[in-house]
Amino acid sequence: MITNMTNDFVDSEMAQTPSEPVNVRSLLVDNDKDHAEAMAESLERIGHHCTIATSGPAGAQLIQNRQFDVIVTDLVMNELDGMEILAIANQNLPDAEVILVTGHASVPKAVEAMQQGAFNFLEKPISTKRLQAVATKALESVRLKQGYRDLQGRLDEKFGFENLIYASASMQDVVDRLKRIAPTEAGVLITGQTGTGKDVIAQAIHQNSPRKSKPFVPINTAAIAEHLIESELFGHVKGAFTDAINDRVGKFEYANGGTLFLDEVGDMPMPTQIKLLRVLEERKITRVGDNKPIDVNVRVLAATNKDLEAEVEAGRFRSDLYFRLKIVTVHLSPLENRKDDIIPLADYFRKQANKNHNKKTKNFSPDLTRWMFNYQWKGNVRQLKNVVESLVVMDTDGTLGLDDLSPDLNGSVAEALEAATPAGGDDASFLVGQTLKDIERWAIEKTLKIANNNREETARILGISERNLYRKLNEYGLGKKK
Repeated sequence: MITNMTNDFVDSEMAQTPSEPVNVRSLLVDNDKDHAEAMAESLERIGHHCTIATSGPAGAQLIQNRQFDVIVTDLVMNELDGMEILAIANQNLPDAEVILVTGHASVPKAVEAMQQGAFNFLEKPISTKRLQAVATKALESVRLKQGYRDLQGRLDEKFGFENLIYASASMQDVVDRLKRIAPTEAGVLITGQTGTGKDVIAQAIHQNSPRKSKPFVPINTAAIAEHLIESELFGHVKGAFTDAINDRVGKFEYANGGTLFLDEVGDMPMPTQIKLLRVLEERKITRVGDNKPIDVNVRVLAATNKDLEAEVEAGRFRSDLYFRLKIVTVHLSPLENRKDDIIPLADYFRKQANKNHNKKTKNFSPDLTRWMFNYQWKGNVRQLKNVVESLVVMDTDGTLGLDDLSPDLNGSVAEALEAATPAGGDDASFLVGQTLKDIERWAIEKTLKIANNNREETARILGISERNLYRKLNEYGLGKKK
């Protein structure tokens, strides 16, 4: 039974009652109604909303039909015991934590229950403080599990292949390739210019792999001083060098069971390349200053903006490491070679910036849309994101236009207007001598492509009504979306 009830309530209420209700849903299952009510009264003092079941079958029915965060059940009961309650809870409420209440004689059974997923067990007689403390710890575990599940959901939403933003055929090819790569254990070398989104691709591979529940650990090897890179990767022991005042876990150990992303691997110092190759082959690391090898189970993804074959020929990158890293390769083309992705990406970044800066921009002006489509994005997707964020911050009328463009981007708005003129010359020279209908059909088709098949946006850019656009789409056989 619960002991010292009167004295303990005063202390526990002052020390543990939360300042706000925590809406904790708790179930107490016990054949002894008085004991269940005493436990419920104790937990209600610290914010739990308690439901009581005075038999195992009644508790099982509640678990199968309602949601609970914490379940406290007696181990020894008639008809259905605490072990069966635990099994039913594991099946129906995987996020809930189960606490077993037991007498001294059944402690071994309670230990067995913990091996099967019980959070803890309380040996009778139970003090109020002990019950409250264990229930509070159980709730922390529940919240951690719920938070982790929510995080995984957000990561799936952001990095699921179906949520990658693209419209170009080249990126479709990349995604098709990723779908085959992600479920495997193969190492991947991701290549492409700075700003093309290599880090997003690495995260997507991890998030769609069997390792998604384990850590994803990125490290930019170019951003770390050469004398510290080995410590960052492999860790060190106290006294290994002047500033090593404590043992330190490296990225490989931290990523154990998950994925390590080596960004800018082409800038890795030669001595570190040798050690990295050994780790990849042996799956063991040795901390700096130590002799004891440590087993690691890590999938390694690497990325570079350099031509590693040229680096190998120049003697700046080890050929054996290069071939070890490039079991599978993924190449991201520069944004200027996949223009179809520009407007969909820009619109995605506009919505992000609206949320981050509490703005309500609705769309891009036709001039700005044409300018973005024709501008040479030397910084690729990263530059596009920064420009769109700047546009959203500077906007005052809800429509992003050339007047919101930073003057230093092209020197002046006048230059930007000139850049916004659709490309002429060879690109459209075949239209010379064509009928006006052929020219109009070409203009509609190209604008649809720029607008990612968004008909409302296409009509706005062309300066015609949506009804007029629909009529022309049917007239020119463009009525079906691609």
